[in-house]
Amino acid sequence: MNRRKRPAARTKLPDPAEASGIYPYLTAFLEDSAAQGLSPRTVQVRDVNLRRFLRWCLERGLEHPRDITRPILERYRRHLYHYRKADGEPLAFATQQQRLVPIKTFFAWLTRNNHILYNPASELELPRTHRRLPKHILTLDEIARIRRQTSIQGELGIRDRAIIETFYSTGIRRSELINLKLYDADTRNGTLMVREGKGRKDRLVPLGRLAARWIERYRDEVRPGLVMEPDEGWLFLHQWGERFAKNRLGDLIKRYLREAGIEAAGSCHLFRHAMATQMLDNGADIRHIQAILGHSQLSTTEIYTQVSIRQLQEVHARTHPADIEEDR
Repeated sequence: MNRRKRPAARTKLPDPAEASGIYPYLTAFLEDSAAQGLSPRTVQVRDVNLRRFLRWCLERGLEHPRDITRPILERYRRHLYHYRKADGEPLAFATQQQRLVPIKTFFAWLTRNNHILYNPASELELPRTHRRLPKHILTLDEIARIRRQTSIQGELGIRDRAIIETFYSTGIRRSELINLKLYDADTRNGTLMVREGKGRKDRLVPLGRLAARWIERYRDEVRPGLVMEPDEGWLFLHQWGERFAKNRLGDLIKRYLREAGIEAAGSCHLFRHAMATQMLDNGADIRHIQAILGHSQLSTTEIYTQVSIRQLQEVHARTHPADIEEDR
């Protein structure tokens, strides 16, 4: 099997935030965050958003924690509100909140460790966010069209079909699929072990028969031609013999959506939405869906009850007085 040459890594430029006198505190804060057992992803999000904030401070001559007051933080919050991306669109309120939460946590840590006398972020109000319904739920016909597209991609199409069936059967997140090992997929007993999912929690989820068959076919026929020694045991491999990066996996699924004629925002998560909604439509208990998806709170799962319309239609037709009267 031919593999494309991997592009050379980009040279990392110096970060202006490192010139700030706050930088040593940031380093210590991130080390402490990791030592508390927080996931690498959480530490990375804190790092990225705090560096962004420190660069903003450095541009305004704010180089030490004591220079940053509550009015400064409120000014940064307004900056995020008025900021416009390259396409002219504002930052979503959820994004604004994501950028501010690490700042509140950072200053709480600075205060707790006596690096500053008081916490200027203690009363900083975060933008309100609202849980939105998924914009697009894949239909059975759309999923069938996506499946058909994999059949014309040769051996890699077998791998891609196994990936798509795994997403659709289990509802796992993109990062969770990327981190699957060979021994996590028990195709004989129909289970999939998700290790260190969101919140660093493990969970065992059902693996459907169709997904199990495609994983077995990929594992036996395709993966041996992709793997490069030493084999680290990742289940799904890229053409270069390594596990997928998030953006590459997202781009792969987007390509299949596009080739199937589906215009929808998102990629891998669409199968998660489809699985949850369609199982609820077919009578699954919402708490079972919660366990499969790995939601810590039932309220997160309940959003799917708002897009699972079939049962509501049946109840409406059976109980609404206008429909009852018409049937008489």
